[in-house]
Amino acid sequence: MTATGTQNVVMDRSDLLEIELGTLFRVSQVLSRPCPLWETLDQVLRVLHEYGELHRGVVSLVDPDSGALLVSAIHDQPKPPTGEPVRYLPGEGVLGMVLERGERLVLPRLADEPRFLDRLRLYDRELPLIGVPIRAGSGQYSGVLAAQPPRRDEWLPERARFLEMVANLIARSVRAAQAMERERGALTAERDSLRRTVRGQHGFDSMVGHSQPMQQVFEQVRQVAKWNTTVLVRGESGTGKELIACAIHYNSPRASGPLVKLNCAALPDNLLESELFGHEKGAFTGAVNQRKGRFEQAHGGTLFLDEIGDISPAFQAKLLRVIQEGEMERVGSSQTLRVDVRVIAATNRDLEAAVDESLFREDLYYRLNVMPIFMPPLRERQEDIPDLARFLVEKIGKQQGRMLTITDGAIRLLMRHHWPGNVREMENCLERSAIMSANGVIAQDVIELSGLSLRGAGAAPISAPPRIELDAPDLDERERVIAALEQAGWVQAKAARLLGMTPRQIAYRIQILDIKMRRL
Repeated sequence: MTATGTQNVVMDRSDLLEIELGTLFRVSQVLSRPCPLWETLDQVLRVLHEYGELHRGVVSLVDPDSGALLVSAIHDQPKPPTGEPVRYLPGEGVLGMVLERGERLVLPRLADEPRFLDRLRLYDRELPLIGVPIRAGSGQYSGVLAAQPPRRDEWLPERARFLEMVANLIARSVRAAQAMERERGALTAERDSLRRTVRGQHGFDSMVGHSQPMQQVFEQVRQVAKWNTTVLVRGESGTGKELIACAIHYNSPRASGPLVKLNCAALPDNLLESELFGHEKGAFTGAVNQRKGRFEQAHGGTLFLDEIGDISPAFQAKLLRVIQEGEMERVGSSQTLRVDVRVIAATNRDLEAAVDESLFREDLYYRLNVMPIFMPPLRERQEDIPDLARFLVEKIGKQQGRMLTITDGAIRLLMRHHWPGNVREMENCLERSAIMSANGVIAQDVIELSGLSLRGAGAAPISAPPRIELDAPDLDERERVIAALEQAGWVQAKAARLLGMTPRQIAYRIQILDIKMRRL
């Protein structure tokens, strides 16, 4: 070989090295950008074609379910593959052979390889083909990278090593994308699980009450949940108006959207306007940042406005516009924003009387009262108390992480109470009773010790309950002893006489039955 020939060889190698370094730099730039995987792979193949003299590039990735190679990116096809993708089983065709062996494959002339299947109708049979595995680590492979040099020359081994380097860089992006996809799948599964849980908690089957008034409420909720109609939930404090709002939202077409809640009675007008409509930076003292209001937060979902009857007449006009027109401006801004929000309002006030006294705008009243739902007080549906009590006891037990039960005697006591605070008062009473019950059994004496008999103006006098027949067959021994003690004013000697016992015998039963004595 002449000096000139040697010089040419050196130059050719230098040129190839320069091409490969420049190409590798551009590939690294592509892989550093935050793009979808298919777009990243397409850009890498484009760089190989335009700068690396490696044409007709193809990336095939392993399907984790079937283990087959799926063609994921092809040069000059900048979109994700549509329809049924081309696939190769391990060992099938040239690409499948590279995956099975886990090592590079260099074919000087593609036409000479009998296992070539040409499913892509892409390659030039007269040119070489280089295929290299994309490693997943620990002897595993996540895919195959293949491309064709422009000619048959002595640099095929060098080009193959270079393609291996590119495949190793691609492997990192593939692993990151697959890990992100697994995380996204886990988050999606968790989201769906939470949605199912929430919908189960607020579904119709979880709503307690078989009385006629509650059945009417449930039917109204079922019907109104289908539509975007504005709903006004009315009833005394503690009847469960917020639960009705949740049931409507989570059983409506807006269930996937947000449910935003606001108690209107808790804020003055200036703060209420900022909370509902948001504000711009510098709109008032303390507005150091732009802030979205509750209407914007609820876009595409539902806004629950509790205690709507407590807002001032001056603010009612502003509220009417956004409910009626779906338009609003943040405080300190002149830009009109459109919001798509379903409004559910609630109040315990007599809005009709407020309208007559000019304390509540008549037009806002009619705009809110499109679909009224009245929540009956607990005293008007006493037949629901047993089921409701057991439901609340189970709920409290889950919160405390233990099994709680409630006796029939305790339920009878609950049914004799007036419940001015409705369901909220009952839940608080049962929670206090659960705290005071060491063995997890909520009995009549435990409820009495919780202070129930001392509460409730207008209640039936629980300290002097209706006389209970001590020989009634539905009474167990504990309930019989408690009934006798109540009738005897919690004097043990008198109770013993009622039961035909000695003072020693009743004292023994009070001890073994774990009855909490009351002091009158």
